[in-house]
Amino acid sequence: MKTLLVIGIGAGDPDHLTLQAIKALNRARVFFLFDKGVEKDSLIHLRETICAHHIREPGYRFVSAPIPERRREGDYRQAVDDLNAAKQRLMARMIEEELGPDDCGAFLVWGDPALYDSTLRILAALRREGLAFDYEVIPGISSVQALAARHRVPLNRIGQALEITPGRRLERFPAHLDSLVVMLDAHEAYRRLDEPGLHIYWGAYVGTADEILIAGPLQEVAETIHQTRSAARARHGWIMDTYLLCRGPADA
Repeated sequence: MKTLLVIGIGAGDPDHLTLQAIKALNRARVFFLFDKGVEKDSLIHLRETICAHHIREPGYRFVSAPIPERRREGDYRQAVDDLNAAKQRLMARMIEEELGPDDCGAFLVWGDPALYDSTLRILAALRREGLAFDYEVIPGISSVQALAARHRVPLNRIGQALEITPGRRLERFPAHLDSLVVMLDAHEAYRRLDEPGLHIYWGAYVGTADEILIAGPLQEVAETIHQTRSAARARHGWIMDTYLLCRGPADA
């Protein structure tokens, strides 16, 4: 039966891969890539670099296909559902056309496959529709883990909860939390927070040569983060950033 490996490849550093992920890379012969346009060519290049760095035997190949961007206007959930439907059709075609009956292919997922990524949902839907394949999931180092490591801080206070949220859901710092991780914050929700005493640990392109880190009291560094983020996005054409918010210093 066809086998697919969903491999978490970390936040950008080839050394972020686990031993399990490296073994999985060496099992696969076909790597499926989604082309998101010229501005994001570096994301494909990083995946190719990871394979070249870790795969011992030649003979593997890449199969890439263009994928539409998520629609930015209108209902968010509907836009995501439409994007995932397009990905599902594309992945079904790639699996059917590019994998032989006993071949092993792989999807290389940024960070960890279980955190803000739809690959697992799409593969489960394809199996429900009758597409015959087996698949395995190999966890990876997420941008959340990499961010905390680079700032050398813990993510949670002793015995307390930690929440991870997309930026669009951040209206205020939750009263029941001491720490909060924010991802996918295209509109910089941290700039709307006016609660005194908050500290931020921000990182962009974490684990790559373009990594940027800024930390400090939120009211003191928010504008610096905004200006740095805007300049980096203009320079690269895209940005991936994550941040930790805490009441007081994270390592207190």
